[in-house]
Amino acid sequence: MFKPKNYDFTVEQLGPCKIKSPIELSTVVGDACANYVRDTSFVRNRINVFSPDELNSVDSSNLLQKAGPRENIYFDPKKVRAGICTCGGLCPGLNDVIRAVVRCLWNRYGVREILGFRFGYRGLFQDSNLEPMKLTPDVVDEIHKIGGSFIGTSRGGGDRLPTDGVDTIERLGINMMFVIGGDGTQHGALTLAEAIQKRGLECAVVGIPKTVDNDFLLIDRSFGFETAVQQAKEAIASMHMEARSQPNCISVVKLMGRESGFIAAQAALASHETNFCLIPEVPFDMEGPNGFLANLERRLKEHQHAVVVVAEGAGQELFITDGATDASGNKKLADIGVYLRDEIKKYFASKNIPIDLKYCDPSYQIRSAVTTANDSILCERLGNNAVHAAMAGKTRCVVGLIHDKFVYLPMELITLKRNKVDPEGAFWRDALDATRQPILMVNNMQVALDDMKKTYPDLDFVDAKLVNHPNKDELKRWTDGLK
Repeated sequence: MFKPKNYDFTVEQLGPCKIKSPIELSTVVGDACANYVRDTSFVRNRINVFSPDELNSVDSSNLLQKAGPRENIYFDPKKVRAGICTCGGLCPGLNDVIRAVVRCLWNRYGVREILGFRFGYRGLFQDSNLEPMKLTPDVVDEIHKIGGSFIGTSRGGGDRLPTDGVDTIERLGINMMFVIGGDGTQHGALTLAEAIQKRGLECAVVGIPKTVDNDFLLIDRSFGFETAVQQAKEAIASMHMEARSQPNCISVVKLMGRESGFIAAQAALASHETNFCLIPEVPFDMEGPNGFLANLERRLKEHQHAVVVVAEGAGQELFITDGATDASGNKKLADIGVYLRDEIKKYFASKNIPIDLKYCDPSYQIRSAVTTANDSILCERLGNNAVHAAMAGKTRCVVGLIHDKFVYLPMELITLKRNKVDPEGAFWRDALDATRQPILMVNNMQVALDDMKKTYPDLDFVDAKLVNHPNKDELKRWTDGLK
């Protein structure tokens, strides 16, 4: 079980809000009119109580500021020049968020100068020769109907933000910057915000977290994730049909999930057709009596077909890598999908068992997809609330969904580490119920626990010999290697 942590959720403010908002809302609860949101409105982070000491936890370590329009704002809309950029890999919903930010700035606040910096952080560097795009509602009104990023995206460039990036912010007179991107991008946004403050410029930097893997710390759901699960479910359904239609057919589907297996696990749950789900958080052995290949063989003998879903970051402990990183600072992964495909073929060939293997990696198709209706709604609300934050002078913060409420979070917090599937939690337990795979496909439980302790220090583990599981047959599989 993951250990609860204490954080400081205080959101930084550029200064007092003295300008009356052009958005006309109510300050009275119960008058049937939509209300402004006060800075003193909060959402509790820890809603589960495990000890009496936690009953009255109402300080900055447990209270998240509610997102939404304020009655008074910091920036005069007539003097605002806003910038938007999208960074990192593609994700469903990028255009929806761009559209929401532009329309809220223009239609709700009356801002008339909005620039889209092209191709990520590169658009902030003068030597890239990428002129910013002027964005208006007429320009962006239809872009939610297509995938990709309307203003372009790229990886890297964070090291130049404190110098060249701030130079452009100052030269163009940008006083609010909306940064749409993942973990590396938000690290860059934080660096940008710090450099802006050091230079004495008045510019709000607000992040809209983007990760198709849904692995941002604290946040319930990031935009694009639901669309990715829906697209992955359809790919699994097609591969299941292939597997069912031919004797001894094995379908392998590789999905996104560098460090977290949320897409793979949710798609397995949604499809009801996945027999093995392999994720980064749960180690597995390939060989041995309780390894993956032996379990796959047993499944094939009983049902004459199998569907394997694997997250791209699963099984990396099976490889020797050089630790190289990409332009975003992400560790380059070995290709677990191709590895599984080849090892499965070799294993069954060595046993003279004929198989028909199908392999599919729909990642790029998923990343470029148009959003589902629910994801599009999430994008719209994230974009709107990001604008409300910037207009109220909030900076070095992101907008996110926590306990189904939109809140503002310090940028520093969500970049601390990645969110993970809890291998002891209810979600993964339900995924195991759906696949009916063994709880752990390892031959030595103690070695597996030791590996997981190193990888996930925030999890509480017991020694293998203390494991007490009601299913004795399963326990025997777990501890096979200890005998």
